[in-house]
Amino acid sequence: MCSILVKRLIYVPNRYLLKCISTESPRVRFAPSPTGYLHLGGLRTALYNYLFAKSRNGTFILRIEDTDQTRKVEGSVDALVNDLQWAGIECNEGPGINGKYGPYIQSERLNIYQEHITKLLDNGSAYKCFCTERRLNILRRDAVKSQRIPKYDNRCRSLSPEDIKQKMDAGVPYCIRFKLTSDCQYFEDLIFGSIAYDVSLNEGDPVLMKSDGYPTYHFANVVDDHLMDITHVLRGVEWQISTTKHLLIYRAFGWKPPQFGHMPLIVNADGTKLSKRQSDVKVEDYRTNGIFPLALVNYITLSGGGFEHVPGAGLRLKTMEELAGEFQIDKISSHPSRLNPDLLEESNRLEIKRRLRDEDEAKSLVSKLQELITKTYPEHNLNLTEEHVKSVLNWSATRISRIEELSSKKYGFLWILPKSTAKVDQELLRKLVNNLEGLEKFDQGSLKESLRSFSAQNGVKFPALMKMLRSVISGLDEGPGVAEMMDLLGKTQSLERIKAVVR
Repeated sequence: MCSILVKRLIYVPNRYLLKCISTESPRVRFAPSPTGYLHLGGLRTALYNYLFAKSRNGTFILRIEDTDQTRKVEGSVDALVNDLQWAGIECNEGPGINGKYGPYIQSERLNIYQEHITKLLDNGSAYKCFCTERRLNILRRDAVKSQRIPKYDNRCRSLSPEDIKQKMDAGVPYCIRFKLTSDCQYFEDLIFGSIAYDVSLNEGDPVLMKSDGYPTYHFANVVDDHLMDITHVLRGVEWQISTTKHLLIYRAFGWKPPQFGHMPLIVNADGTKLSKRQSDVKVEDYRTNGIFPLALVNYITLSGGGFEHVPGAGLRLKTMEELAGEFQIDKISSHPSRLNPDLLEESNRLEIKRRLRDEDEAKSLVSKLQELITKTYPEHNLNLTEEHVKSVLNWSATRISRIEELSSKKYGFLWILPKSTAKVDQELLRKLVNNLEGLEKFDQGSLKESLRSFSAQNGVKFPALMKMLRSVISGLDEGPGVAEMMDLLGKTQSLERIKAVVR
């Protein structure tokens, strides 16, 4: 008996389709084009493929689809690999990684595509097309004028062997097209359910092999997925309409297709499309703006589904192992995934707290903050002892969502002596220094009690004393409580700042 997990029985005209997911170890792939940076949608696709494979002891493959050489961006492959590694997504097979299904870069597989295009030519599923770009442009213009769908008219499909030989002998350039059939293809989308579409209604015969000898996406995609034993294809919904075309190519080869699942678009909180001009698209921008990888990964899962939602449970940061253990394809929503920026900030805050609980990662945070503050205040004598920096990090964990915030003017008092322009009562501050030097405990509670008692003993209103001290300690008009700041700075630093304004 076939080992399957039944998910849903769906009725479609003239047949029943069973939505099922194989329980065998899956082989999945992330197959980006090296045309630029890795964007959030691409990271989501890679992540969900990785979690699906990891949850079932499967294999996650990275394949570079660079058949469109005109759009290839130098260095983008290395940048893409670095982004995946930063996010904690580990490839089992791919460029530079051992695997028996390589090469994993399509431009290195041209001989394989040539071999397989010959098979389709021999069995009559494909043909040589000699139409010029000028003729194709005329077809498009005429269709637009006549308010028809622009598509190729399949003219070269009917060329005789003699015509083909004559053009070949004359050296006329050609591409190779696939013969579409008027056949409504059905498939069961793992996310959207039953899908049916007759691609021939809206498209002419598609190009499989371009005149430069490079395959198109559709052809190389099918050949590679088959030869690499891909069992499940999880990709963006923009490819859903092409899937029926791919199924026809699988059928022409006599191959069994993988299972397909198409993930919905990622959109802004208001439903608008993400813009490449915004900093909410590039993974690199999140990296440089202080977002930690686990926070970004959790942020994606919070907007894209795939996990059991427990109402009222609150936000909890999950490790990659926990995410893999909880991931379920049938929990992915078919509706667009709306991003909530507040969840990103909260996820990053939780990640800072998590790292502070780990000794090694806490040291790394301290080093990062020391480097950041040194760069921000290059001409100051800074208080950057490991003890002080870690104390600041622990104190700020509930106040900030990014480490970089601690280098802002608001928190400058933590690192440098402030420049206070406020008028101060120097005699009163001398008395206060003597009072504070005698304190055995210099924590927030003791300081509050001592300062309140001092104000009463010296006939000064407590709010006035606090305002003066805030200016002396931090140079700010508002911010954390005075006793809280003094506790954070410590006794020596606090007294030095008060003494600095007493002549």
